[in-house]
Amino acid sequence: MAFNIAIDGPAGAGKSTIAKQVAKELSYIYVDTGAMYRAMALFFLREGIPPKDEAAISAACEQIQVTLSNENGDQQVFLNGENVNGLIRTEEVGNMASATSIYSKVREKLTQLQRNMACTTDLIMDGRDIGTCVLPHAQVKIYLTASVETRGKRRFLELQEKGIDCNLETICEDIKQRDEQDMNREISPLKQAEDAVLIDSSSMTVEEVVDEILQLARKRM
Repeated sequence: MAFNIAIDGPAGAGKSTIAKQVAKELSYIYVDTGAMYRAMALFFLREGIPPKDEAAISAACEQIQVTLSNENGDQQVFLNGENVNGLIRTEEVGNMASATSIYSKVREKLTQLQRNMACTTDLIMDGRDIGTCVLPHAQVKIYLTASVETRGKRRFLELQEKGIDCNLETICEDIKQRDEQDMNREISPLKQAEDAVLIDSSSMTVEEVVDEILQLARKRM
């Protein structure tokens, strides 16, 4: 039976960074579900579909194929055969992903693929509803969070390092808006699973968070 680790939490909590390191330590596959939703969001943006047009979003899902591959330990995301790893990390795409992930057709499209992978593969998966919806039977569930200020500063520094012009106050406001959307959406809202371990990384290093998750995982293996 495959061993699954689910990490949920709000935008900017460091889920992807943490999950990648834990996966590397355990030699597990890392699945970035957020990147999959971002790939779909990129398609909607390219088609000029308004995020509130559920009918158009749902219809467009039929034209989308999202696939994953691992190259040299890094996950690559493909949208209809195109590698879009370098195109899906903008604020615009992130906001579109948050706005459109509330729709059942969008979630159905990706949830089945994610569950199929988890049935046969030792993996760590991060997102907004992994422990509550996608992998409710995961052996380890983590709810990773941090203050809005901490998450905003992390995102600000990340974008600066990439040479992207940005404003800290605007980033924090975007994070608050995405939290509101994710926690109050009708379908699979962001929340801590009853059996998930809460980790607040506001005053923790990446290494400290990774170590805590590794300890939990090894106890339950």
